[in-house]
Amino acid sequence: MGHVDLKDNDKKPITQELEDSTSLLNDHSALRAKAKKDGFLFFRGLLQRESVMQLRHDILSIVNSHRLLDPARPLIEGIANLKAINRYAAKTLAWNGVGVPMAIYKAIQKLESFHALAHDSKLLALYEIMFEKPVFVHPRNIGRVMLPHHSAKITPSHQDFLHIQGAENTWTCWTPLGDVPRELGGLALLKGSNNAGLLGVVNAPGAGGLESILCGLDYEWQTSDFQAGDLVTFHSHTVHKSTPNQIPNQIRMSCDFRYQPIDDVIEPASLLPHGPYTWKKLYEGWSRDDLKYYWKDIDFRRTAFDESIRWQKDKIC
Repeated sequence: MGHVDLKDNDKKPITQELEDSTSLLNDHSALRAKAKKDGFLFFRGLLQRESVMQLRHDILSIVNSHRLLDPARPLIEGIANLKAINRYAAKTLAWNGVGVPMAIYKAIQKLESFHALAHDSKLLALYEIMFEKPVFVHPRNIGRVMLPHHSAKITPSHQDFLHIQGAENTWTCWTPLGDVPRELGGLALLKGSNNAGLLGVVNAPGAGGLESILCGLDYEWQTSDFQAGDLVTFHSHTVHKSTPNQIPNQIRMSCDFRYQPIDDVIEPASLLPHGPYTWKKLYEGWSRDDLKYYWKDIDFRRTAFDESIRWQKDKIC
């Protein structure tokens, strides 16, 4: 193996293990200090495993209705029918960075259980500690059901702020829907990169379509073997990426939920569904009214999307 420049996070391997921050939930100032320093917090088993696995079952039932699971294996295992999946064109599954065709994703977006998880009381309590003020839950929840297509691409290194904008103090909660060992390709985060400012980008394949330029940075990549109920939450400037799925027939599933102080600015698209849908259609059949249109009476400070910060340049390192 050749020499790797220590100040080049484009090339630096993932060498460090995520540290469980659960003990800091009883030391609020220490938790906030770690969040500011590292740009993320990892919690082992914060969410109820049973709730996460029920959502996994709900989503896999939709995938199975399209005959994309191996009929010889239990549904909950999420073992792919590779022959059926590889009949799709790669661009069909790359649609919106979610890993499944639009029709399947619309059915997932209609799941009340999917959106309800973002409002879990433990998540709300966590962000109240972090923000020290009332929390707003973005309704624009994202599901990733990464089918193991032969042309699948990993999500490149990026910062969420380029895509969501609004408040810089927006935090994403990434939680796996099932156990995700390293071999399945979970999330890796660049510790401390939130302090590097907004980075330049280049075009790249994979979800989001933009890759942060990391040469010249000297941070450490961290990851873990994830289990259902675990989560990582990270600042909108924290660089993160997915890692390759090395289990050929296994589907990797996760959710992205986002949170911010309720009195901070917001970009209006964060109040829309993730995809070309309407809330009216997605809400059909829901039983919980508290999950519907809960932001309608909030007097937000709104900010326009700034396309100019998504500029691309040649990658010169």
